[in-house]
Amino acid sequence: MTYIRDRKGRFSKPLLRFSFFAICLVLLIGIGVLSGRGGKKPEIAGDPAGDAQAIENKGSDTLVNLALAWAEEYMKSHPKVRISVTGGGSGTGIAAMINGTVSIANASREMKPEEIWAARMNGIDPVQFVVAHDAIAVVVSPSNPVSRLTFKQISDIYTGKIRNWAEIGGENRPIVLLSRESNSGTYVYFLENVIRMGNDKSKLLFSPDTLLMPSSEGISSEIRQNPNAIGYDGLGYVTEDQKVIAVSKNENGPFVLPSAKTVKNCSYPIARPLYMYTAENPTGQIKDYMEWILSGGQTLVAKLGFVPLQ
Repeated sequence: MTYIRDRKGRFSKPLLRFSFFAICLVLLIGIGVLSGRGGKKPEIAGDPAGDAQAIENKGSDTLVNLALAWAEEYMKSHPKVRISVTGGGSGTGIAAMINGTVSIANASREMKPEEIWAARMNGIDPVQFVVAHDAIAVVVSPSNPVSRLTFKQISDIYTGKIRNWAEIGGENRPIVLLSRESNSGTYVYFLENVIRMGNDKSKLLFSPDTLLMPSSEGISSEIRQNPNAIGYDGLGYVTEDQKVIAVSKNENGPFVLPSAKTVKNCSYPIARPLYMYTAENPTGQIKDYMEWILSGGQTLVAKLGFVPLQ
């Protein structure tokens, strides 16, 4: 049985099963190997012109603003280090880490068993770092009178069982569903923990009528323009022109709003860790950077709307 190591060298998360997705992922990685890019653990690259060191960081759109802030702050005190940060989704970042094209993958979900297997097949031994905590906020237009929902109601809304706001105490208007795209870790977390309500045997899926947004900003923009819309997003991306729904796991409550306080005391039910993955136990400049993120870099977490580790 194969396990993944955390940043302290402990093992967890047994590899459960293979899938068609894993086979396809390995085939894609194999193409990278044949082209001379796959199977390599990325190292710090030197810049012949200025002897700079480069760290490539890619993945979660939830984490991208925080990762950019970390990179900018770290480079101020480390002028010979160049950190490149891009988004694209958790799945995109993890795939890039597996095929050896980035130093660090950002993810708003844990690696899937098939991703771990694909990494092992490519000679990669992923190491997981929890770098911050987040809440996923359910948001609607401020003009919407609905102010609280249960997990069951949210699940019924996003699977198409509830189609009109009048069914849950709102006005007689059709519900417009907004979601992140399927390569987003936020999408995966919301599907598994809210729509499927944590039941790993559930086969519930998003309604085919769901509009898939390429970014957090896309959801915010649509909520502002459409009084019938409902969406979900990381707490750090919620703006003042959105109404945040209080959520409960059951109809008896309590109904809780997302905040740093309710994430820390575990009362808000849609909270999660945020991760960075490296291809192996980091060394050199990558190790120094990760240690800074987990210590001094935590001062930036709350400023970006997320929840620090301590």
